[in-house]
Amino acid sequence: MTPLLTVSGLTKSYGAHTGCRDVGFELFPGEVLGIVGESGSGKTTLLRCLSAQLAPSAGTVAYDMRGQGLTDIWNLSEPERRMLTRTDWGIVHQSARDGLRMEVSAGANIGERLMAVGARHYGNIRTEAEDWLTRVEIEAGRIDDLPTTFSGGMQQRLQIARNLVTQPRLVFMDEPTSGLDVSVQARLLDLIRTLVNRLGIACIIVTHDLGVVRLLAHRLMVMRRGQVVEHGLTDQVLDDPQHPYTQLLVSSILPV
Repeated sequence: MTPLLTVSGLTKSYGAHTGCRDVGFELFPGEVLGIVGESGSGKTTLLRCLSAQLAPSAGTVAYDMRGQGLTDIWNLSEPERRMLTRTDWGIVHQSARDGLRMEVSAGANIGERLMAVGARHYGNIRTEAEDWLTRVEIEAGRIDDLPTTFSGGMQQRLQIARNLVTQPRLVFMDEPTSGLDVSVQARLLDLIRTLVNRLGIACIIVTHDLGVVRLLAHRLMVMRRGQVVEHGLTDQVLDDPQHPYTQLLVSSILPV
């Protein structure tokens, strides 16, 4: 099977400080990769470089472009990268306000993504938006409501609908359950797992919560001070960590 994403030697430096260093891995279609580490470990910097939000200092992020094969996204023009993130990719931000247009309706937030892939018929767009609101457990009758009238959990579900409506091949998620109540987190995680599995979407999830990656991720990368210190199948890494830092992370965060 051809990798969907191939990363090699990815490095991002801020003067004397290194955000991430010499990161490399492959991601295959339908695979979910979790990236964990404490605050300042470099995981968010890495995610931003992978998702075309931040240019790396060195290395390649090669994506399997439809019909073009593996192409380094940083060799694409800015409009080409922007189109990629609006169609073939999705980005779910930690704060839904960063991933939604708060001044337009819930239906318009979803409809904009559909229009980016060529949809033009208003009736069909509205029907599709209503269907996706229902899929993410938001009443279809709220299609004309502004996201500002939604709870935090509903905003995050709307952001997920906005990103998945075009059935992208790759979705990046940055702390998707952070700041939500425990019960809301559980419902959201179950929703993410169901949709990702049903649609066969590849996903990269950054989180500080090992419970999240145990539930969602097939593979896990552990980062410390900008470097990947351990990488393997999620259950193997969490149940039998080899690196001292991973051992410390698991013992301090996971319940006994």
